[in-house]
Amino acid sequence: MVRRDEGTMPIAAALVTRFFQLLTNRQFAEAEREIERLNKNVKKNEFNRGFLRALDGMILAHRSNDDQYVFLSNTNLKDKQELVKYRREFSGHVKNKLHSDYDRGFFKAWTEYMRVLIKLEDNRKPKTIIQAKLG
Repeated sequence: MVRRDEGTMPIAAALVTRFFQLLTNRQFAEAEREIERLNKNVKKNEFNRGFLRALDGMILAHRSNDDQYVFLSNTNLKDKQELVKYRREFSGHVKNKLHSDYDRGFFKAWTEYMRVLIKLEDNRKPKTIIQAKLG
């Protein structure tokens, strides 16, 4: 389960992680099917609605090469320091009680996306180092 500060959010972490992996690999049709599965299995509340809307927006932003989606087009999704910085920023919004549940769910999705991207970068680095030593 994906953790929420006040308890557990009823969205399976495995499904969310799979969605982010599909999104990163630009497998949009399969990522959309994951969102459909999440929609069917999630408790209907504002936090989860914000979370799922963020996932929809991520697909839209990744599909588009439009500068309208400046955050993604200006972000190096392979720069761990930058990802950590954004994860902290998004996490701060999740914890901010002044935000609505919908907004906190939205930022939680972005926090989780940054977490998965950081993990993917960590998994890539050892291979690169090993390949450099072998090459």
